[in-house]
Amino acid sequence: MATEQNNKAILSEAYQLWHETKGGSVQHWLDISSENISFGSLAQGAAPVRFTAPRNNKNEMHGYLRDLTNEWEMIHYTVDHYIAEGDFVIAVGSTAWTNKATGKIADTRKVDVTRFRDGKMVEFFEYYDTAALIDAAS
Repeated sequence: MATEQNNKAILSEAYQLWHETKGGSVQHWLDISSENISFGSLAQGAAPVRFTAPRNNKNEMHGYLRDLTNEWEMIHYTVDHYIAEGDFVIAVGSTAWTNKATGKIADTRKVDVTRFRDGKMVEFFEYYDTAALIDAAS
């Protein structure tokens, strides 16, 4: 139980910083991730959101976060619930971002499934409205 609560606290702090800095806490996410993190996104690299392609390590995840924050401006990132069981923490909430090239907004419910090992994220997969994301980027 202590590990579940610790993992939940690690993730909660990361999301709080992510929201407060409007995506400026990339280094914090890297700091809590393992070198070999498996990082996935529901759009899986579909055009025109190629940055959502699967990532297989911390360096590649950094590329995702860099491209996301270069191409999009965060409006908010809100987590309403955390569910922790074993090594997994699920964050349920919503987020909205403005595409810098199109000026369109992607506003979507969001679920992130994260797995921890020894206090570090080893797996991350995000679920959201892919149609809203692709429309805002088009």
